[in-house]
Amino acid sequence: PLPGRGRRIDGGAAAAALTVVLPRAVLGALRWETADTAAAQEFVETVEDAGALRDALAGRGLVGFVADGAVLPRLSGVDDRPLAGGVPFVSPPELRVTLDVPHRGTVTGMGVPEGVTLIVGGGYHGKSTLLRALESGVYDHVPGDGRELVVARADTVSVRAEDERSVQRVDVSAFVTGLPSGNPTDDFSTESASGSTSQAAATVEALEAGAGVLLIDEDTAATNAMIRDDRMRALIPAEPLVPFVERVRPLHRGHGVSTVLVMGGSGEYLDRADTVVLLQDYTASEVTGRAREIAGRADEAGDTAFPAFARREFDPRSVDASVRGRRRVTARGRGRLTFGADDIDLSAIAQLADPGQTTGVGCALAALDLRGVTLAQALDRLEEAVRREGPDAITRGAPVDVAVPRRHEVAAALNRLRPARVTHLHRNGQI
Repeated sequence: PLPGRGRRIDGGAAAAALTVVLPRAVLGALRWETADTAAAQEFVETVEDAGALRDALAGRGLVGFVADGAVLPRLSGVDDRPLAGGVPFVSPPELRVTLDVPHRGTVTGMGVPEGVTLIVGGGYHGKSTLLRALESGVYDHVPGDGRELVVARADTVSVRAEDERSVQRVDVSAFVTGLPSGNPTDDFSTESASGSTSQAAATVEALEAGAGVLLIDEDTAATNAMIRDDRMRALIPAEPLVPFVERVRPLHRGHGVSTVLVMGGSGEYLDRADTVVLLQDYTASEVTGRAREIAGRADEAGDTAFPAFARREFDPRSVDASVRGRRRVTARGRGRLTFGADDIDLSAIAQLADPGQTTGVGCALAALDLRGVTLAQALDRLEEAVRREGPDAITRGAPVDVAVPRRHEVAAALNRLRPARVTHLHRNGQI
């Protein structure tokens, strides 16, 4: 809108904006000769180095990398700037790896191996901070963030419990064997999920969208979805919930899906972990051998193969971004999206980092071609369209401030869109 007074355009102010302010901004910010070229070059090199690290992970059998010297603590829970005086990260010698990047050359740091990795330690010693760094490591960081050389595989997804969210026909039978109501768990729906069922649904939904690495923090997980000790088994033998501790190794062994867990209150995972990292005063050490001594012989008697689950096909007509014939997609900050006539609560989607991504999720959801295919196939189509066309594949030429989202956040938004309806379940596929 041009500046104005009431219903009249202020011609003088409009002329100044268009002929003085705007050209000055263009000259100062968009021309190489007037830009801070050193800062621009540093930005490009930082992004290229992070991309090279991320690309190297799979070939080294890693799911993440945390560089020596990285500053992981943030200024506060609502301020993502690095903490002044934060303890720089030092990798444990047993997990230290060396990788080459195009600009910084050789870098060293902790390689997070494939399999089951457990991060343990006392409260306030840096466990969740390390996990959050890996969580954000799917994206590149700006220079000065402190985590420029902390990366995770692009298919890494954070999973948590989310009370009262809706669930639409998700096959949660891997985690819920039966319900007192008799409702099927291989075709489970609810308008208000409990903590345990929401976490079960979120796990399966992440796998359905193609997650190869899961991140779980006990602070944001449902306890009964994670563990069940011997005393509780003796007291309540007929428990329909299958805790994640019994599925975590089969998930990797049978399907190649790795998990990184933060646990400080239970030792149930010690005999399931391939790698155990202890955080003490923000200092990491590798304690896998000690953890196994404490746990004794690995007890995997309760573990069973992780079953294949049904793939869902959505009704495209139930995913409608239009209001009176016009597309309506508006981010309300990072955690809420107006999509058509509905609001989608995305506050529990930890890997959304910016409102531009939230707008991108809405645009991608509106562009998602769900006709006659499973959700995973529709996401494949979307990614291919973005590779061919760039952001226009989701914005359709609209002048919006948007960041192209990952497929995982697009799927998460669809799974939380209450009017969305699943029409078919395909049961013959594998993970």
